Amino acid sequence: MAEPVLELDELTVKFHLKRGELKAVDGVSLKVRRGETFGLVGESGSGKSVTARTIMRLLPNPPAEIAGGRVVYEGRDIYDLDEREMRALRGREIAMVFQEPMSALNPVFTVATQIGDVLRTNLGMSKAEARERTVELLSMVGIPSPHSRIDSFVHEFSGGMRQRVMLAMALSCDPKFLIADEPTTALDVTIQATILELIGRMIEEKGMSLLFITHNLGVVAHACDTIGVMYASHLVELADKEEIFSNPQHPYTLGLLNSIPRLDQQQRYLTPITGTVCNMIDPPRGCKFHPRCAHAMDVCRQTVPEFREIAPGHFSACHLNDMR
Repeated sequence: MAEPVLELDELTVKFHLKRGELKAVDGVSLKVRRGETFGLVGESGSGKSVTARTIMRLLPNPPAEIAGGRVVYEGRDIYDLDEREMRALRGREIAMVFQEPMSALNPVFTVATQIGDVLRTNLGMSKAEARERTVELLSMVGIPSPHSRIDSFVHEFSGGMRQRVMLAMALSCDPKFLIADEPTTALDVTIQATILELIGRMIEEKGMSLLFITHNLGVVAHACDTIGVMYASHLVELADKEEIFSNPQHPYTLGLLNSIPRLDQQQRYLTPITGTVCNMIDPPRGCKFHPRCAHAMDVCRQTVPEFREIAPGHFSACHLNDMR
């Protein structure tokens, strides 16, 4: 197997809020290997985006605190780097496509200015060189007439085109590792498919590793090699794509799969996961999923299940695994 490019080792992230302490990521361990597409899946509030921003060192401190664990990129703990070294890592080594382009892109600057600043800062290009490269990037991500659109503002693009601009900016410095944080959430299914195809092609052409964050298992079915499922700050299941879809071992993963419409089954209604994500400031004792789980036992209400390997390459955190 290829060597890990990124490794999270028992990563724990807390937020110190007026209402109390919120543990957004709790003991998460995973590896993303060279050339691999790793899907991180879960509902809103499960800790996916916090994990991504922790990797990029973008969390404000305070209120955020790295309470434990390590983030290791190519053998270096990112949190041992000073700010100058971290700025050199962002963009050139690790890049991120943010969830909402209208929030991530600056509305008062043109596309040429925003992508050009990245190129001039990280690669030392002149203004003319950065402009020429920006046109190439916009063309590469499929924006029509890039010479005429380069001086447009963000609000002049459609949702799909804004996401392409974000992708062009992320790829501008040819990073080795790309984080895509729900890049298709606000798009219709046709544009979703186009963006996913575009990301897949860019990853294949450039040989990058990808951490793909989404709430939709149907999306990662087409895009990812390995899938990690998060719930309420914990990683509850991890395996390769085929294993996750054919043999899910955690009730939450099964619930996500049952929530996907299927063309091969003429079911009238989907089977939803009952309830909502727990209060993360005052979470339930034991397994955090037990209030929503149809298989909950007394041990689930008292003891947090261990995240362990239940088959080669297949990890799960559920007391039901101890009974099999």
